Order: sequence, then C-alpha cells, then structure tokens
Amino acid sequence: MDNPFQLITDAFAADYQINLSIQGLDGSIMLTLSNAGRVVAKRMISAEQRNDPKRLKRLVQSIQFGIAIEQGHCAVAILEAMTDGDNRNVPPPQVKARPRPEIGL
Repeated sequence: MDNPFQLITDAFAADYQINLSIQGLDGSIMLTLSNAGRVVAKRMISAEQRNDPKRLKRLVQSIQFGIAIEQGHCAVAILEAMTDGDNRNVPPPQVKARPRPEIGL
C-alpha cells in the first residue's frame, strides 16, 4: 500500500506548506495547507479515507478543485482535467434542485 502521507505531500508540497496533525483516537488527522502564512485549505481526513487509496486520491482532487475555484479558475476546465483518463466512464453527479421559498402575499 502506498504511504498516504507521501501522497498528500507529493500533491501539495510544491505550492503549500503542509501540516498534518492527529485529531482524535479514531485516527483522524487534520490537513492544513498554507501559503505565505495564510491558510489556504483545512480538511479533516478520517482513518477510512487515509487508508483507502481511491478515497484519498478523490479527497486530494477535491481539495485541489476547491483551491482552484477559490483562486478564480474555471470550474468546467478543472473538472475536465480531473476526470480525464481513468474516470471517463463515471457519470456526472446528480444535482438536486433546491426548493424555492414560498412567497406569501
């Protein structure tokens, strides 16, 4: 099995300072990414996510996606780049419509 901490480091070390801290007896850890003293992202990683390479890869991609959106990059282009390759046959996520508030007259 790949080292989950190495996977996280490889994904973010080029651009961010990485802090991993143990959060509980259940094995969860807190990942904090910072740049120039500013926290860019902070995510709790459960033991289950950390120990499952596929789930960890999706978590890393999710964090990268969130950071890119915050920085003003195009969401569609990022999603295409993330899903190109081994995820081509994955159907798009279902978007649930939000209920519209009723306006009383």
